Amino acid sequence: MDLRQIFIDNKEERLYGRYITNNHIEPVLNELKKVFAVSVIGTSVLHEPIYSVKAGSGKIKIYMWSQMHGNESTTTKAIFDFLNFLKGDNEFAVRLKATFTFLIIPILNPDGAKLYTRENAFKVDLNRDSVNLSQPESKLLRNIFEEFKPDYCYNMHDQRTIFGVGDIPKPATVSFLAPSYNNERDINNTRLKAINVIAAMNETLQQFIPGQVGRFDDSFNINCIGDMFQSLNVPTILFEAGHFQDDYEREQTRKFIFFALLSGFNAIYENVIVVNKKEEYFNIPQNKIIFYDIMYKNVKINYENKEKITNFASQYKEVLFENSVIFRAIISEIGNLEGLHAHKEFDAFGAEFLDDELNKMPIIGNEADFSVDLNRKFVNGVEIE
Repeated sequence: MDLRQIFIDNKEERLYGRYITNNHIEPVLNELKKVFAVSVIGTSVLHEPIYSVKAGSGKIKIYMWSQMHGNESTTTKAIFDFLNFLKGDNEFAVRLKATFTFLIIPILNPDGAKLYTRENAFKVDLNRDSVNLSQPESKLLRNIFEEFKPDYCYNMHDQRTIFGVGDIPKPATVSFLAPSYNNERDINNTRLKAINVIAAMNETLQQFIPGQVGRFDDSFNINCIGDMFQSLNVPTILFEAGHFQDDYEREQTRKFIFFALLSGFNAIYENVIVVNKKEEYFNIPQNKIIFYDIMYKNVKINYENKEKITNFASQYKEVLFENSVIFRAIISEIGNLEGLHAHKEFDAFGAEFLDDELNKMPIIGNEADFSVDLNRKFVNGVEIE
């Protein structure tokens, strides 16, 4: 398969960037009604509709949901790219529809999506509500699980730019987890199926983003939905869409999630997952927090009337502004920063720091607007001409 060309042919161009809500997906869903079963399966705390799309007629049932965390939209875009692919008459798409039945909830948390928050309208993290089931969205997800009786669950998320792969300075562009089903982190046949699918997806992704696929920690937490469904004997796979170089809108990352979806379904279709891929799975390096967004090196500061050369870093804060997400660089750390990396780095070569308030050292929590030696100006974290 030419995955790159398939993606180009099926990318849903109406969905772009980080802010994806019901308002964005509803026009797309209206078109999908012509070929798939699109339904309102429930409502959120604020009575927003929660949609599902059912596609295919095969025996293997795949249950997928995205934007359980409202501000994690990359996998939602990839899901609609995938649905566009299923609409077509590509030979592989036809095989998938004959082999699988897909039940997809594109936005589980429409209130959080609209507000661009992780939690729902009652400020509950739905991914910590699998036992209490205190929220309508959590109850809905569980009820559909019990009615649909899936063979696999796909739990789709985004991760922050702080994560790298192992100790190498590469971002974790896509990360996976086959969640544990008990405190001992044992591997039974159910978890092994999830492990084997992840190994197949990783094998494909290494061709496109070598060294940029990570694995999440598998500590067991029954309050998390993935751990819960795994404990209920359904192979469950956690997807985490992360940072790709200079891709803060996550338009490249959506492509790699799309690649992972197709390659994983192909592995299940060809039944290659019957081979034990435990070693390949655990060879995927574990995610580590090793990145800032921007780092400034060899900056002269004045600390308690003493001059010293140091480094500092800033991290982007995602802010919803006029129905768009903007990125504000906030100074977040000062010091040696040894062993840490940044997606963008500047060297001041010993030049003196001065911000707009005439502070001669960075202030943690301030916006990253400053100069070095007055002749180099930084606005929102980056140098301007």
